Amino acid sequence: MGLPDEAKALPPPGIINRNSVWLGVIGWCSAMLQNALNRRPPIKSGVHRQALLASIGWFIGYHVTKHENYTYARLDRDMNEYVRLHPENFSDKEKKTFAEIVEPFHPIR
Repeated sequence: MGLPDEAKALPPPGIINRNSVWLGVIGWCSAMLQNALNRRPPIKSGVHRQALLASIGWFIGYHVTKHENYTYARLDRDMNEYVRLHPENFSDKEKKTFAEIVEPFHPIR
């Protein structure tokens, strides 16, 4: 899942992000499930395997976030370039106040 060189210009994602946390928890739960299926105490046995699978999930989540950030930055760049090249399609509309948009309020009693 190599990223192009232009992705190196982006700032790195935070070490704690939603993909890392989510996939880390999934890795830990998969180790717990494996322990339960093998009829071992789920939390006490295989702590090294739990730590390994949680850290693998965290690592994969970090790189998924890097790829996600690159994809969204590329899409934003392309969209802004299109807007810059075609300003006639994105002309400013007349600004209205909120009072002009909303109908007058007449309470019914």
